[in-house]
Amino acid sequence: MTPIKIDELLAWYAGICPETLDQVAYFYQPQARFKDPFNDVHGPEAIRAIFAHMFATTDNPRFVIGERLVQGQQAFVSWRFEFGLKGKNYQIEGGSHLTFGDDGRVVLHRDYWDAAEELLQKLPVIGGPIRWLRRQFVVKL
Repeated sequence: MTPIKIDELLAWYAGICPETLDQVAYFYQPQARFKDPFNDVHGPEAIRAIFAHMFATTDNPRFVIGERLVQGQQAFVSWRFEFGLKGKNYQIEGGSHLTFGDDGRVVLHRDYWDAAEELLQKLPVIGGPIRWLRRQFVVKL
């Protein structure tokens, strides 16, 4: 069993840019699954397409890696995604559950973040109604 490539993977994410996108297959197995609140894809080419889309639609996107917990062939990593969109800066706080195969590459990458709180309620047109809806479910003590 090959050691997992967690340090290399997180360094790649911290410095990801359009020129490094072709390295996806080095970190992800051919059958790897990537799932986040907007995507659910399989394979390095589909995963690469998600990041290519990120660079095409946002300004100066970057990941700031936080804490990590590693146990056997799994890891959980906290992160902050910073980017610009239509002249405004945004941050999304989230975490990734990573499962590694016997060759040390990722077989499952599942991102967890609250799309409503971290992104949608911050956007102009739809933000107001989402903030209102979220307030309706707040427990008042």
